[in-house]
Amino acid sequence: MAEKGQGFGFGLGKMKELAEAFKKAQQVQEGAKRLQEELEQMEILGESGGGLVKVIVSGNQEPKRVEIDPSALAEGAEVLSDLVAVAMKDAYKKSTETMRERMEDLTSGLELPGL
Repeated sequence: MAEKGQGFGFGLGKMKELAEAFKKAQQVQEGAKRLQEELEQMEILGESGGGLVKVIVSGNQEPKRVEIDPSALAEGAEVLSDLVAVAMKDAYKKSTETMRERMEDLTSGLELPGL
């Protein structure tokens, strides 16, 4: 009889751990939803040519707008294309870094496998 009681007690302990894990996962899921909303509202600036070209994206890499200083037009299409590409890469890099940092903040302190 004692062995059964010990087994049952161990089972309850595991159920409690499982319930805690589900609770943490739910908190992360709710936090991730809020984070997604935050990222959509963010404006992250990428630029090139000392500010001649600016690309603004959301925190989840959605393009929002491109700003081109009129003086950049005098550089010609090829140079302008390069400036836009560099500004886009800058904005993308900054937005992915922001997303990664926010996800790390969200999951810090949690012992969830794979995160």
